[in-house]
Amino acid sequence: MEKSTSKLSQYAPLITIIGLALLGAAALLQFEVSSINYFMHLFMGLFLLQFSALKLFNVSGFAKGFAKYDLLAKRSRTYGHLYPFLELGLALGYLAGGALWIYIATFILMSFGAIGVLTAIAKGLNTNCACLGSTLKVPLSTVAVTENVTMAAMALAMIVMR
Repeated sequence: MEKSTSKLSQYAPLITIIGLALLGAAALLQFEVSSINYFMHLFMGLFLLQFSALKLFNVSGFAKGFAKYDLLAKRSRTYGHLYPFLELGLALGYLAGGALWIYIATFILMSFGAIGVLTAIAKGLNTNCACLGSTLKVPLSTVAVTENVTMAAMALAMIVMR
């Protein structure tokens, strides 16, 4: 029992961020016309805003951890250093109401990220996910794949609902 509790506690930061983004989006939704599309905008904006903030606390530390498993960050240090700012730009784009290019960029970024995480997991790489920056430690696992795939799917849904 202790082992499963310990494993769950490793994901507490991630669960907290997702929960806060959900609560924030639900609270903000009360002031606007309720729709699933608007809720997804708020959730994606708040989620990406929090994730970018955690990466921005230590951009170099994030880039170093990210390069361990992201396909492009392995080849380009610049990409690893720019990624938190890309995420911040997407967050602000969602919170500003979104646009087709934001949905497409999110879909590409998150789909590509999922491929990198899946590849690393398949190779048995035992490292932390850089998704929470270098401060909070969460193991790279199917949770990271789920996060990337879910975000890509939500972006695709917004493209379709447009």
